[in-house]
Amino acid sequence: MPSPFPGMDPYLEDPTSWQSFHTTLIVVFQELLNPFIKPKYVARVEDRVYMDEDDPRRTFVSIPDVRIESRNTKHGESQLANAHSSAITAPIRLQGRDPIRQRRIEILEASSHNVVTLIELLSPSNKRKGAEGRSKFVRKRKEILRSKANWVEIDLLRKGVSHSHFPRGAEVSYLVFSSPVRIRPDSEIWPIRLQDCLPVIGIPLGHPDPAVPLDLQNALTMAYDRAAFDVTIDYTQPPNPPLSPEQSVWAQEQLRASTAR
Repeated sequence: MPSPFPGMDPYLEDPTSWQSFHTTLIVVFQELLNPFIKPKYVARVEDRVYMDEDDPRRTFVSIPDVRIESRNTKHGESQLANAHSSAITAPIRLQGRDPIRQRRIEILEASSHNVVTLIELLSPSNKRKGAEGRSKFVRKRKEILRSKANWVEIDLLRKGVSHSHFPRGAEVSYLVFSSPVRIRPDSEIWPIRLQDCLPVIGIPLGHPDPAVPLDLQNALTMAYDRAAFDVTIDYTQPPNPPLSPEQSVWAQEQLRASTAR
């Protein structure tokens, strides 16, 4: 069953759904792009892993339920082996925060393996003010904008710090920002309202090749279906983060219409 919303599904922004949605959508991007760009280019999913010290999750204690023993079975074994004959008193293990793993698309020139385009799908840590994830993201953006590679960032999250080009005073919930090398210092944006279908955006490649289309709405539909979000999302509850009063009225209309179908 498809999402009940014509564009971005605000329920996918919930932390319980976002990580899975992010991963699935990135893989779908790769699948949709490669038929357009091969054999000169290839789209690959790449990982960026880091520890976010601003992550609100706490270190927790795990009590092990297994102990390791080593028994002496031969006469004349070394003192080291004898030392292992006693059971080791099981320690209390302190488990720290898991590293944050974020995936992105890199479009490579097949012959040289040079990166020609980076596509970033923003995560909450990229938009949380003061977070390590945001600092690393902003540094990467600046690095790419000074390079000969194209940059595309897709922001499908309403919460957090938005791009400086985010339209102010408009009913815009989401944004795609693109900085193709061929037009710098100019750039391109696709403002998106919650009520809108997601656009077909242009993904820039190396000069002189034209941009190729990436249908974000089709990609979302594929990701939603493959991860079976219709089974796990509880549409009887309000979304997290919450919608504005006007958006809530509209969202309820969409949900009622979906139920009636």
